[in-house]
Amino acid sequence: MGLENIVEDIKSMRIRGARSIAIAGLNALKVVAKKDGFGKSFNSASKRMVGARPTAVTLYNAVEKIKKGKTVDTIDEMIYYFENIGNVIGTVNYKLIKKYPTLLTHCHSGSVVDLLKVAKTKKIKFRVIVTETRPMWQGKITARTLVDADIPVVYIVDAAAGFYIKDVNAMIFGCDAIRKEGVVNKIGTYMLAVLAKENKVPVYFIGGLMKIDKRKKFVIEERDQSEVTKTEREGFDVRNPAFDVTPWKYVTGIVTEKGILSPAKVKRMLR
Repeated sequence: MGLENIVEDIKSMRIRGARSIAIAGLNALKVVAKKDGFGKSFNSASKRMVGARPTAVTLYNAVEKIKKGKTVDTIDEMIYYFENIGNVIGTVNYKLIKKYPTLLTHCHSGSVVDLLKVAKTKKIKFRVIVTETRPMWQGKITARTLVDADIPVVYIVDAAAGFYIKDVNAMIFGCDAIRKEGVVNKIGTYMLAVLAKENKVPVYFIGGLMKIDKRKKFVIEERDQSEVTKTEREGFDVRNPAFDVTPWKYVTGIVTEKGILSPAKVKRMLR
């Protein structure tokens, strides 16, 4: 599949999730590098690929490493990292799940799913409350994937999280970028984290250290209104931000390949 096809699939969310985007993007850039090297064509292709979903940082960080290494081996190393990081994080941190028999998650995160699958193989008993995650219903992907792994799931509408908070022992989310302002994830995460704080429920974000984001320029992607309403002209404005930022005061820990890091430690890494 060509570069333009991959860019379009990422923009349209046929390819979704920070890790899947990074792997698809790097494979496409590998073709460019093999053909034209790491000069102007590679830089142009990289800019287009990163710009397809500008909020997530993983592909950007990978490309920056590749620009320094300027070898196909560097690309292969990055692809290998993304293909295996979920299982590594799960293997290092699965004991976390022992503490929380009922978890709530939002959207679809490969790293969250991998952690929960590892915990399941270790005979840990738990269930997961999964929000539907409007407007694209990514929670349905999470629910189906967990059910396939024989993990008990309760699927709820986003607005029901407050109703079920009394049953929740911890919230566990993926992340698209880890910044000095807080943790970037699917729209609605910030709201859930505030709900958790009010009810003394811990909040964990899961992601590899490649999601550390030191970019000066940062934008929250806003998507087309057609994802929210199928009617073009309703007589009112429609806004559709794809992500929000959860401030650090609502974060219990960041679950990484190096273990569970405190907000204070992560903020020092961001300096």
